[in-house]
Amino acid sequence: MARTHLTPLDTPSAAYAVPLQLDRRDAPHSYWLTNISRETLRGLAFTLHGAGLMRATPPLLLHPGQQVRLRIHGSTLEVSAILIIRWFRPNGDEYLWRVSF
Repeated sequence: MARTHLTPLDTPSAAYAVPLQLDRRDAPHSYWLTNISRETLRGLAFTLHGAGLMRATPPLLLHPGQQVRLRIHGSTLEVSAILIIRWFRPNGDEYLWRVSF
C-alpha cells in the first residue's frame, strides 16, 4: 500500500478576521453594521432566513469606518431567524458571515 506524503503550504496565511461589527443597540428593529477593517468591502449583501422581514437592498460598497443600518422586523428572531452577510474583499475573494439574533 502506497503512502502519501503531505507537505505544508509554502507560506502559511493567517486567519482572516471578520471585518464587520454588528451593533445591536436598536434591536430588535434595527441593527448597525460597521466596516472595522482597512479594506473597502464590495458587493455587501444581506439575506434573512427564517421568520422575519427585511427590506431588500442592492449590493453595497462599504468603506472603512462606514456604517449601514439594517431594519429587520420579527417577534421571534432570536429563535427563528439568521442573517447571512456576504461581501467581496479587494482581491475578489468572497466571504459569508452567519449572524444569530
